Amino acid sequence: MAKTHSDIGLIGLAVMGQNLALNIADHGFQISVFNRTTEKTDKFVAENPNTPGGVVGTRTPEEFVQSLAKPRRMVILVKAGKATDAVIDSLVPLLEPNDIIVDGGNALWTDTIRREKTLREKGLRFIGSGVSGGEEGARFGPALMPGGDPAAYKELEPVWNAIAAKVDATTGRPLTGGAPGKPIQGGVPCATYIGENGAGHYVKMVHNGIEYGDMQMICEAYALMKGLLGLKPAEMGAIFSEWNQGMLGSFLIEITADILKQKDPSTKKPFVDIVLDTAGQKGTGKWTSVNALDMGVPAPTVAESVFARCISAIKEERVAASKILKGPSKKYKGSKKALVAAIHDALYCSKICSYAQGFQLMREAQKEYKWKLNFGEIAQIWRGGCIIRAVFLQKITEAYGRNPELANLLLDPYFNKTVKKAQENWRKVVAVAVECGVPIPTFSSALAYYDSYRSARLPANLLQSQRDYFGAHTYERTDKPRGKFFHLDWPEPTRPEIAM
Repeated sequence: MAKTHSDIGLIGLAVMGQNLALNIADHGFQISVFNRTTEKTDKFVAENPNTPGGVVGTRTPEEFVQSLAKPRRMVILVKAGKATDAVIDSLVPLLEPNDIIVDGGNALWTDTIRREKTLREKGLRFIGSGVSGGEEGARFGPALMPGGDPAAYKELEPVWNAIAAKVDATTGRPLTGGAPGKPIQGGVPCATYIGENGAGHYVKMVHNGIEYGDMQMICEAYALMKGLLGLKPAEMGAIFSEWNQGMLGSFLIEITADILKQKDPSTKKPFVDIVLDTAGQKGTGKWTSVNALDMGVPAPTVAESVFARCISAIKEERVAASKILKGPSKKYKGSKKALVAAIHDALYCSKICSYAQGFQLMREAQKEYKWKLNFGEIAQIWRGGCIIRAVFLQKITEAYGRNPELANLLLDPYFNKTVKKAQENWRKVVAVAVECGVPIPTFSSALAYYDSYRSARLPANLLQSQRDYFGAHTYERTDKPRGKFFHLDWPEPTRPEIAM
């Protein structure tokens, strides 16, 4: 029997919204839904008449708001930006003090900070929550990254904990087996309060930037096996399946194995070979890279993964260039087995550096925005539900458990030991790729990051001398305390006569 008022509401019935609504209803919460197109609302309700919690369709914003128990909890899942603002503006006049609006879209964190402040001044509460895992995650268990008023999140928490992905309490591995009407029982939910105002959406943005890096690194491993060893997709699929059983075990490695084994239904050729080599993007990787530049935090591996998508997009230009620009003719002639093992190590080391950059960026952001982020918990909720879910994340959780103030993942004993053991293979892969002309922007940028971070002295002393020479930008001295700046009165540069 339907309740007089629903436990929660959701606006926006695109695929993500529909799946999240069904996930909520499967866990026994009655949910009211509203979509600007009433036909879509009617169809959705008609197709889902017997969920455990129940789905209630509403036809106007007024009806939607009045259908909810107080204080109202409303989730918005519409296109980020102006569409989100428009929905919020339509709701505000209908709401009462302490009602809670939850934005589950891929919002820019600065927009979330603005919205939270504006609504707080009106007596309303706002939560910006990252929702990761795509359509399947939304339906059967995403990773959830909420930020906003902690008291408001306490009221949303029972729903978020219920619908989140679950991992085994001992191993940290994702629990599977959820089905419509039969959600996963037990386990640790992949949801935790992140921090105030825009913290949740910020952490989701960094998650997406790391995701860009993970995907490009996997593509580079594929390119090396194909370009240097001539392996067929099915052979590479078997290798990725094997890797998925070890330290590289993850959702992205798993689906890569599946993709490489897939045949194209039309031509019966390997599916990956008939897909055009141009990659799209929605912008969150770029947001991460731009923010890293703004913050002055080195995140070259994420940036290179974004640039890799950009260069993939100029397909016609690359085809034309391939007929003019020539690379080395050298071929790899060593052991196939040894190179595959080296590529595995290079992928793992590059992944460590990429995550180290992402966590450094979050560490700097918490200073900038006065958040208090728990990095161990962030890694913990990424273990299930989200796109970057991986065995590896348990190691990050353990690292921050050992030292919550850890400056960089590379300094943790586990990661330090791992990179020390594997870096010979990593360097071998980068060297062979350069010699044979195979582009590996994330592998090589991650190695350069590692070598830069471990260097007590970099050539920036020369760079700063140049800046002082041409622009009087001053410099610090090695024989004086930090923070004291000097300038040399440089002579006019000698300009040689140019023969006419």
